[in-house]
Amino acid sequence: MTPGPVKRREPGPLREVAAVFLKLGVIGFGGPAAHIALMRDEVVRRRRWLAEQQFLDLLGASALIPGPSSTELGMFLGYARAGRRGLLLAGACFITPAMLMVLALAWAYVRYGTTPAAAAVLYGVKPVIIGVIAQALWGLAGSAVKNGLLGVVGAAVLGLYLLGANPILLLFGGALLVMAVEAGRRRALSARPTAILLPAGGAKLAASHSLLTLFLTFLKIGAVTYGSGYVLLAFLHDDFVGHLGWLTNRQLIDAVAVGQVTPGPVFTTATFIGYLVAGWPGALLATLGIFLPSFLLAALVYPLVPRLRASPWLRGFLDGANVAALGLMAAVTWQLAHAAIIDALTAVMAIATLLILIRWKPNSAWLIAGGIVAGVAHQLITG
Repeated sequence: MTPGPVKRREPGPLREVAAVFLKLGVIGFGGPAAHIALMRDEVVRRRRWLAEQQFLDLLGASALIPGPSSTELGMFLGYARAGRRGLLLAGACFITPAMLMVLALAWAYVRYGTTPAAAAVLYGVKPVIIGVIAQALWGLAGSAVKNGLLGVVGAAVLGLYLLGANPILLLFGGALLVMAVEAGRRRALSARPTAILLPAGGAKLAASHSLLTLFLTFLKIGAVTYGSGYVLLAFLHDDFVGHLGWLTNRQLIDAVAVGQVTPGPVFTTATFIGYLVAGWPGALLATLGIFLPSFLLAALVYPLVPRLRASPWLRGFLDGANVAALGLMAAVTWQLAHAAIIDALTAVMAIATLLILIRWKPNSAWLIAGGIVAGVAHQLITG
């Protein structure tokens, strides 16, 4: 039986994409690992937009390109659900809530010299996020670890990252190792080498207008930044403290802290810096500059992911990238747990979240809301 013609997408999927990623942009505390767990909960478990293996393939692909990987994963998921318009909508809806929150904090910072405290909210949210990530890791590992080799690679990536190895080397190294071993198993006589092309760093910018310089600097950072917020911090320090002299070290630390404590992508640190440098126009241009490469790269890479899975050589590469990304996610979760679980109450909250998700599978948003309430109540009781 031959399949019928592909039906034209109705506006429904676009509305669904907007609703999902606006919600994730509001509740997405905890950084990339948490974002990935929340996205999986929404699009694989609850809404069934795609299968677990498809989600893993998109996760692996997002980790292989520069920029904020969880934001790019969201763009991929939007593309999968509603095409190119879905990609644009998912990215914009995920970024916008965080951008507006950071803008409000930047305004308060400039006006009052400080940012409102978020300790009570984070006290309750962090352990809940640990439980959410742990449940997602358990579910994803079942699909990613297909054999002993992949299990060993994932465990090795986790251990080496905790020992201080570079995450990008671990990611590509794990992918290339699995590809080579799988090719050896097939006893391939010859194969064309696969080249992984990384964008080169931009040339030194020489713009006379500060807004143009601001935009181009963040465009460069968005195009070449891999890794965690610490990597982003190094680029920001080099450009805005060292080269341009627009920020002090204290202002840069405050900007990164705001990006960490607000939900959504940590790259909205750019919004804060843009506001400090040039007000509202600077905030908007900085945000556009740092995220624009992600939109372009996601649109270019998404159509290639099925080809990676179809190729015997590149299938191993993608399987290796998937399990290496999970190993990095597990290692980061271990580090986050040390900062999030600080007493008996937070330990109980993390374990309870994990057990509730396994037993009843509720929407994670309700658990995060409960964590916020618990954190504020704890602050009021303890003073």
